[in-house]
Amino acid sequence: MTQARQVRQYLEGLQQRITTAFGELDGRPFAADRWRKEPGEPLQGDGVSMILEGGHVFERAGCGFSHVTGPKLPPSATQHRPELAGAPFEAMGVSLVFHPRNPYAPTVHMNVRMLAAMPAGAEPVHWFGGGMDLTPYYGFDEDAIHFHTVCRDALAPFGADKYPRFKAWCDEYFFLKHRGEQRGIGGVFFDDFGEGGFANGFALMQSVGDAFIGAYLPVLQRRKDLPYGEREREFQLYRRGRYVEFNLVWDRGTHFGLQSGGRTESILMSMPPLASWSYRRQQQPGSREAELTEKFLVRKDWI
Repeated sequence: MTQARQVRQYLEGLQQRITTAFGELDGRPFAADRWRKEPGEPLQGDGVSMILEGGHVFERAGCGFSHVTGPKLPPSATQHRPELAGAPFEAMGVSLVFHPRNPYAPTVHMNVRMLAAMPAGAEPVHWFGGGMDLTPYYGFDEDAIHFHTVCRDALAPFGADKYPRFKAWCDEYFFLKHRGEQRGIGGVFFDDFGEGGFANGFALMQSVGDAFIGAYLPVLQRRKDLPYGEREREFQLYRRGRYVEFNLVWDRGTHFGLQSGGRTESILMSMPPLASWSYRRQQQPGSREAELTEKFLVRKDWI
């Protein structure tokens, strides 16, 4: 089995496991939208977007798999590897964002991916990326501690340095520079990872992907049925606006997909169904809403 086939088989299975587990929790299955790029388009390839909208637990949950090839790596993929600029490439991954209905249940993002460049006259260069991060609207210490503990344990077999390094990388990456604030309580993030060759990079990517259900499902089960009112719902929509800002302004994955001619509907599947903005909004001191930015949207060691 080729290296690309190994990765694809794993990713397709991961997508199925995740959508089955969370579809069962919601009581409504994910719908599959299979797609294939047409001849003549900038990219060639195929994938499947799994989407659940208007569910009992999820207002919108998307989990997509894609596998594409292209004639030239876009700038967002070579900013740290200029020697590969212009090389043909192959990319595949699973990416998800789940937006729960209940404001006390956090939004979650997870992505695992492989990118391979095929420079002329040289062997293919593989590297891996991904991670997961949690974006609460109302913070709970136990949720943050649990999520980070699972992330740490998933990386432990690959060296004691990986969790602190990837946790710091996550904090740095998921930062809204124009707002001067973190997107959420973080998690782990890694990119352009090729240490130890293909086998080690692939194993690390699998460990992160396999850890996702255990990291998020217990948090969601604790929060999905908590009572809430209009105040909490309005604050959730306001904070979702910041999520949209990050994805459109700063996210490299979104930029890569749009710059390389990817499938727009799948790329923007991460957007919440509803969001709002408010001019210079101030939270009441001592409120749960103020606590979010003061205690949870800051860089700190949760474990």
